[in-house]
Amino acid sequence: MQREHLGSRLGFILLSAGCAIGIGNVWKFPYVTGQNGGAIFVLVYIACLILLGLPVMIMEFSMGRGSQKSPVKMYQELEPKGSKWHIHGYVAMAGNVILLMCYCTIAGWMLQYFVDTATGKFVGLDAAAISEMFGAMTQNTGAMAIYTIATVALATIVCSFSLQGGLERVTKWMMLALLSIMIVLAINSCLLPGAAEGLAFYLKPNPAAVSEIGLGNVIVAAMNQSFFSLSLGIGSMAIFGSYLKKDRTLGGEAVNVICLDTFVALTAGLIIFPACSAFGVEASAGPPLIFITLPNIFNNMAGGRIWGSLFFIFMGFAALSTVFAVFENIVACVRDLTGWDRKKASLICGLSQMVLCMPCVLGFTVLSNIQILGLSIMDFEDFVVSSILLPVGSLMFALFCVCRYGWGWKNFVAEANEGRGLKVSSRKWLRLYMTWVVPAIIIFLFVYGLYNFFK
Repeated sequence: MQREHLGSRLGFILLSAGCAIGIGNVWKFPYVTGQNGGAIFVLVYIACLILLGLPVMIMEFSMGRGSQKSPVKMYQELEPKGSKWHIHGYVAMAGNVILLMCYCTIAGWMLQYFVDTATGKFVGLDAAAISEMFGAMTQNTGAMAIYTIATVALATIVCSFSLQGGLERVTKWMMLALLSIMIVLAINSCLLPGAAEGLAFYLKPNPAAVSEIGLGNVIVAAMNQSFFSLSLGIGSMAIFGSYLKKDRTLGGEAVNVICLDTFVALTAGLIIFPACSAFGVEASAGPPLIFITLPNIFNNMAGGRIWGSLFFIFMGFAALSTVFAVFENIVACVRDLTGWDRKKASLICGLSQMVLCMPCVLGFTVLSNIQILGLSIMDFEDFVVSSILLPVGSLMFALFCVCRYGWGWKNFVAEANEGRGLKVSSRKWLRLYMTWVVPAIIIFLFVYGLYNFFK
């Protein structure tokens, strides 16, 4: 089966960034920033992206391009004979499937909120009524199932076309629209009366606020957010590396993707913090911020129906960009395992994913009595991916690229540096850093996350 390749460098950057850019950037980043002191957290977050996210992303891209295979087959192409690294390839494929089992439901929520906002369902409602709307949505199994299935169907249709004619073309336009809408929303929020206080909290470092929270807690929160916002560890980046030609170095491409991902996260803060300040809302409100707090803001804002519709179509694009990218990863794995053509693999993966999403949808109603480790079905699926598969997978990629019993440092660096652009230095300190410090940080985050959960 001949390997498809992306048609342009821009396509690769937007696809990879689209996979990384998701609800975590525009939903979680603002409220985690609000809970951790604002501007200083943002600075620590950017430092963590460079020190932790960048090395792992280069490794994942390198494994994909070096193997020219999907995650389920790439280890077989690169590992020494007789080793068992390839077992992780199947775990990575499972991680993509589990991620979509809950993520498609949330993407469905974004689409439903866009429709409800655009059709005026929030007009005239007070805060209590808007809060009840979210609860009513999660209890309406039929509507949730329809929007979730619609999300998977969109991914199936897009990925059934050729790589360049389907996924690359659609994601390019969707990402450009997403970035344009974000800039418009950010300008509007910053011009609201009373927005200055929110901007100061977001952009002006406040040591007193960080001292109250604890610098250690802020650093750990920033490390976690930077690591998980890039979707590293389940091969979602490796698949796009495998579609990339060898004319550009992977260090430079990883920097471009991280810059775009960071731009979206920072711009989301420019949308939310000034708006919260203008309307007297706590920016650290947590997950309800998107579905309860912001609809209240839009409801009381001049032209709020238009701004709310723009906001939720932007949220929908952010969610769909990740859904499409992860679904493509699953399709590529299935094709490598079976030899099926793209249309057949996409159809079977789509139908299967629709069925696999239903426990999460039903987990709010008929299956709400099912608790795993004290978590609902959606929360448990998220916990498995975010707290186990992503950090463990990233550790496996890192060890495979630096260990002489895996692919090895020389092979990794040779692949990463092929082409024009920013190269991975061959200096001893960098090798020591990527061999010992990066895996140590990942292990720390994994253990700390489990400790926090079970505590």
